[in-house]
Amino acid sequence: MSDATPRNGRRGLFRKRAPASAPATPASPEPPASSADVPPALRIAAAYGWRLLVLAGVAGVVVWLVIEFKLLVIPIFVATLLSALVYPLVSWMLRHRVPRIVAVILSVLGTIAIVVGLVWLVVWQVSQQAGGVRARMGESVQTLRSFLIDSGVVTAQQLDDLFSGAFQLVQEQADLLLNGALAVGSTVGHLAAGILLSLFVLLCFLYDGATIWRWTLRLFPRAARPAVDAAAKNGWATLINYARTQIMVATIDAVGIGLGAFLLGVPLAIPIAVLVFLGAFVPFVGAIVTGAIAVVIALVYNGLWFGIAMLAVVLLVQQVESHILQPLLMGSAVKVHPVAVVLVVAGGSMVGGIAGALFAVPVAAFLNVVAVTLSSGSWRTGDDVRGDLIWSTVPRTLGRGDEQNDRKAGR
Repeated sequence: MSDATPRNGRRGLFRKRAPASAPATPASPEPPASSADVPPALRIAAAYGWRLLVLAGVAGVVVWLVIEFKLLVIPIFVATLLSALVYPLVSWMLRHRVPRIVAVILSVLGTIAIVVGLVWLVVWQVSQQAGGVRARMGESVQTLRSFLIDSGVVTAQQLDDLFSGAFQLVQEQADLLLNGALAVGSTVGHLAAGILLSLFVLLCFLYDGATIWRWTLRLFPRAARPAVDAAAKNGWATLINYARTQIMVATIDAVGIGLGAFLLGVPLAIPIAVLVFLGAFVPFVGAIVTGAIAVVIALVYNGLWFGIAMLAVVLLVQQVESHILQPLLMGSAVKVHPVAVVLVVAGGSMVGGIAGALFAVPVAAFLNVVAVTLSSGSWRTGDDVRGDLIWSTVPRTLGRGDEQNDRKAGR
């Protein structure tokens, strides 16, 4: 039998089957570019980018909710700041075995009495001196107008146009403020409701704040409660220190500038002092604005030299308060970042107007301390919060040495 392959293509009986040829595989497409082909810098930027977008979206929603519920949020913020301001007095009375309800009522009634007394003094002096101030300011404006015309700096027509434009601008701004006040519900009814709500929340915070916080803490997961509790307590201590510092600064500035205005014979000394006191609760910006108002009143009513003297009084009081009295009473660990505070105040005023400027710094300080507490892990050990804080104050304890204050400051 021949080993040759049969011509019909069939294999012989004892021949092996020839291996079948493998089917041709189609050409596979090019593999897609993997994440390794993306530059690392672009990956990092994209990761930060979408996280920042999420955070911006959350912040935008929070701001929108605050604006929508401003009639509820503003009284709660006012009550929170008042609680931080009054809480040291309540704690002092509790340490002296005064019943809690009595301590709370006395503290709130004392605060109301102080506010009512200041308002009565302002109304009384304005009613006594408003007519004379208005007439004297008219005379000063006419004197300035005659001086500018006689010196040839401007013409009478230009001055008339300037004064009319300024009057129109003031009128437009007054209408804008009135419409804005009505838009946010600052009618008599809404204002009364806001005051009553603030007083009610203030009483609840002072009398049963610990219970309210324990209930709020149960809203968080069990594993996160120790961190949230420590961060909130550090933030609350910061608010107390902030309120204590600002009330001290406001009192020093108001007494000093008001007394200087009285001795110089500047009218409306008590309203100027009250305005300086309230303006001090807007750090940096408030002191500048209220001091400028005092200087302008002295300049217009009493003349150039009295205006310069009032400016010297304002600068002297602010320098003594910031460089001598504040370190003496609060210790050397008062740490405030001026740039951060000014930017926070400007942003708050852009978003919420006067209320935004008032609450911007305490809210930012609270959030800053909370963030540093959580990120540094100090909530695990109970150590003092260390880091870059927008507002960090360590009150000086009278009768004790500087060594203990330094330990409190973490130095």
